[in-house]
Amino acid sequence: ITADKFVVAVGGRPRYPDLEGARELCITSDDVFSLPSPPGKTLCVGASYISLETAGFLTALKCDVTVMVRSILLRGFDQEIAEQIGGYMERHGTRFIHETIPTKFEKVADKIMVHWKNLKTGIEGQEEFDTVLLALGRDAITKDLGLESAGVEFDHSTGKIPA
Repeated sequence: ITADKFVVAVGGRPRYPDLEGARELCITSDDVFSLPSPPGKTLCVGASYISLETAGFLTALKCDVTVMVRSILLRGFDQEIAEQIGGYMERHGTRFIHETIPTKFEKVADKIMVHWKNLKTGIEGQEEFDTVLLALGRDAITKDLGLESAGVEFDHSTGKIPA
């Protein structure tokens, strides 16, 4: 096959952080619509449009929702608009924890204990949630395509082919 350009559209899978309990206890946007019951008190980890969209509709459905933000909302988007969106969401009931990252997830009875660290102050804490949704990006599914044998360079950590 020859062509000037090829499109490799393989799809992606949600990215999990390398943290204790992440894969075992947390869900992703791929799972949220398959839950057998309402999610209850929910933590959305990440500040991407997927995280904010999910937090927004869960808040509208009267769930208690918190968004954990490492740095800024909607990286790569207009920041004035991103701040407006965050303000709107807060005024309508979504809680935000800024400059904070999770450090561990553990099962405590029927809840998920989220251990966290504030990046600005260094303060560590924890809080229980019924559901934790990870929205930390997606990795391209290129691992089994044989790209290396075809001479195609790609990022081994994300699966993305530089363009």
